[in-house]
Amino acid sequence: MFNKDLTDIEQLEQWKKNFNDAKPFRFLIIDDFLELSFAQDLAKSFPSLEEMNIKYKGINERKSEHSDFNKLSPSFIRLKQTVSSPELTSAIEKITEIQNPELINDRYGYGLHQGGKDSFLDIHVDYNLHPIERKQRRLNLILFLNDGWKENWGGALEFWNKDVSVCEQSILPVFNRCVLFECNEVSFHGYSKINCPADVTRKSFYQYYFSKPEDKIVYHDTIFKNKPEESINKKIVVPIKEGLKNNVKRLFYYLGLKRFLK
Repeated sequence: MFNKDLTDIEQLEQWKKNFNDAKPFRFLIIDDFLELSFAQDLAKSFPSLEEMNIKYKGINERKSEHSDFNKLSPSFIRLKQTVSSPELTSAIEKITEIQNPELINDRYGYGLHQGGKDSFLDIHVDYNLHPIERKQRRLNLILFLNDGWKENWGGALEFWNKDVSVCEQSILPVFNRCVLFECNEVSFHGYSKINCPADVTRKSFYQYYFSKPEDKIVYHDTIFKNKPEESINKKIVVPIKEGLKNNVKRLFYYLGLKRFLK
């Protein structure tokens, strides 16, 4: 399943160092993550954009999502089992020193993302508490499945500083590349508008890891931020929209109105 030895102590120590030394927040890149034939099968079996069951077309994002793996190739069930394995979970715990990282098996915990030409995802931090299970989101794992991706198509995973004034990392979404990064209040990330051919899409698998919530943590949903080059109108609209959205969702969360958070 994995193309790496996840029990190699020396390798784990190097990954741990890379993770802790990374800026602007802790992250790790592992290339050639899965066995080649497995990764190729996933890329070949990836659903079309039309088959994706959730579509976002808002001011801050244009992408599609799918998390019902029972309707996809059996390879995706195998992928889910792979990233849920004690072998990987144990390695992640050693690398990040986050104790007992947990998985939640709903669309807030794992799935597929895909975007074609003009797809984008504005800079944001993710929700910090699972809206149903109330576990704290600690880590994002992303596996890219884009064979032959070209740099001039854009779509790089961007990591920004805490003021969202400088993009400090730009990571190409190349085939079989895994990116693991810590979720916190300054883990600002996203990707710029894609300019790829009409028959190409940006494909990825995501898996989130959770833990028991820290004391005094206050729930928030995704928080989008504007880049410095955004239009004046967007710089006005987005903070208002995000403030209203998060105030309402926070109220639903603490009132226990889970059906409004799904």
